[in-house]
Amino acid sequence: MAEILQKGDIVCLFGELGSGKTVLTKGIALGLGVKKTPINSPSFVLIRQYAGGKIPLYHFDLYRLKALKDIMSLGCEEYFYDEGITVIEWADRLNYLLPEEFIKIELSFRTGSKRQLRFSAFGGRYKKILKRIHANIRH
Repeated sequence: MAEILQKGDIVCLFGELGSGKTVLTKGIALGLGVKKTPINSPSFVLIRQYAGGKIPLYHFDLYRLKALKDIMSLGCEEYFYDEGITVIEWADRLNYLLPEEFIKIELSFRTGSKRQLRFSAFGGRYKKILKRIHANIRH
């Protein structure tokens, strides 16, 4: 997936606590070449920036933010269309601030340690990304 993403792309993650949102973000970071910095959930920092890869990664975790005004104070929009890739955990908290175009990944629990990922695309560019992702998935 990281090979397909480009600067300005937005990945919105949805799912219960512990469903694998941070693990998926770690995989995207690794695919971008971010190796020296450990990728942790930014639950208490809210936003982490990772450089060192081919494209910067902006990692948001909105879990602790309940009020939309708190989210608005983060200045999310400044990151969304910047020079990096934005990954947003708990993107459902964005409400009407959710970008018009993005790739949506819903993570859910399966049996044992398995997870199910459901991808959706919003916008023309993201529909192309989704087609490429599906073409690369091993069934």
